[in-house]
Amino acid sequence: MGIKFMKKKLTINNIKKKKFNKPLVCLTAYTTPMAQILDKYCDVILVGDSLGMVLHGMKSTRDVTLEMMIMHGKAVRRGIENSLLVVDMPIGTYEKNPKMALRNARKIMKETLCDAVKVEGGIKVYETIKCLVNNNIPVMGHVGLLPQSVKKKSDYRVKGKDHLSFNQIIKDSISAEKAGAFSLVVECVIKDLADKINQSVNIPTIGIGASNKCDGQILVTEDLLGYSEKPPKFVKMYDNFKQRTEICIKKFVKDLKNNNFPNFKNMYQI
Repeated sequence: MGIKFMKKKLTINNIKKKKFNKPLVCLTAYTTPMAQILDKYCDVILVGDSLGMVLHGMKSTRDVTLEMMIMHGKAVRRGIENSLLVVDMPIGTYEKNPKMALRNARKIMKETLCDAVKVEGGIKVYETIKCLVNNNIPVMGHVGLLPQSVKKKSDYRVKGKDHLSFNQIIKDSISAEKAGAFSLVVECVIKDLADKINQSVNIPTIGIGASNKCDGQILVTEDLLGYSEKPPKFVKMYDNFKQRTEICIKKFVKDLKNNNFPNFKNMYQI
């Protein structure tokens, strides 16, 4: 018999209680069909700005716009009934000042009907997180590797290897919690640092290339399905749907060229 998943609508408070409890299951979605599948199994579904690379062929997340995030956020919302929906605030929409961040976060919340937004950084965005939370906008934090800060491929590297960055990321994590973040994504850091962060904060940590000691894990769904050319080390590919998709397309092309499609089953009759 298969595993049965009995789910009820999750809330921010439900997520907070996951600290040192059953692991949080988190994945990304950008479309309604994918959201409908993930909603059966995930605690958190993130509309990540990774959609810039995964769906739009961009080289980084830095060209993703607020309008893009809202469009995909709406699509994912249509497919969710139970999971907590979090939408990334893209670069340029929150860093300048808390007032700007509040205006854009309200727009995201209102138009997508999401449950929370996510921002990258710690100490530098302390006032921003605090402002959003004080105005009833739940915030998921994000420390370690910050994709929005990546300007070239060499910037994609493991964080926390030296004493200075190790301590800085811990400070950023504590700062995000103090500002009011309800959870914290910890991306691409050495295991010892991730474990230390997990011990240093009282909110759930969600690892991505971090540690199995985190309170949850998140991956880009397309990575685990095998659609990425060169997935990061921390990704486990559970299938190769890119290859399987190509096989299906080749079969269609063959049928078409051999006049086997459409056949009578695929055509309307009187």
